[in-house]
Amino acid sequence: MKIIFLGTGGAVPTATRDNTSFLLEAAGELWLVDCPGSLTQKIIKAGQKPQQVSAIFISHIHADHVYGLPAFVHSLMLEEKTVQLFGSAETVEFCLGLLDLFGLRKEKISYRVKPVVLAPGLKIEFSPGLSVTGWPVPHHSSSLALNFETPEGRIVYSGDTPIHQPLFERAAGADCLIHDCSTPSRYLDELPFLRAMHTNALELGRAAAGAGLGTLVPCHFFSDLDFSPKEVETEIRQNYSGRLFIPEDFSCLELEP
Repeated sequence: MKIIFLGTGGAVPTATRDNTSFLLEAAGELWLVDCPGSLTQKIIKAGQKPQQVSAIFISHIHADHVYGLPAFVHSLMLEEKTVQLFGSAETVEFCLGLLDLFGLRKEKISYRVKPVVLAPGLKIEFSPGLSVTGWPVPHHSSSLALNFETPEGRIVYSGDTPIHQPLFERAAGADCLIHDCSTPSRYLDELPFLRAMHTNALELGRAAAGAGLGTLVPCHFFSDLDFSPKEVETEIRQNYSGRLFIPEDFSCLELEP
């Protein structure tokens, strides 16, 4: 099972980190998680083929997680394929409206998007042996954490969220948790909105310490601010001693079954 990070940053892209999105490769399938910009180019740069994406998952409808969806579909408009699009009811409705703004569901578009609503807590098998469950998390009314189960292991993606204890309880024992880690804790006084919207590195280490995770992956860094991955690592390590992977754009994490 392989996770390929197409972007690892927050809402403001920088020269080294674009908005957060990634590919999951497992059981011969390739899935795209979240849709910021330039996805076709990024997927090719990562050594994959955009045509091979078989499902798209959107965590919530803030712009940096969804604005690239129309461009991605447009770039594949001549490809004869139907791809499932997963998200909360609010997310799916918004995404279909966004595609319709550009006429990307008209008959002339060969690349078809099939909407699939993730009801909170309901497991959906989207391919034999492969399933996803969406869990509500506090960030936006459309927000879902995503739990992927495959024959090769279980991956949980928090999306954007502050610490939400039910998420860590449900993610316990996962082979990998990819979790919001927007800044080190020293930015809480300067950016008080972080307490209600995002997670800092110190809080993430505390919350993950007892979850029995195979690998913890902090992500969604506010890289336009002045801090280093080492500072994030140091804060997480104050409480968390398990396997830790701090991704860069286009880095790849392979998980052993």
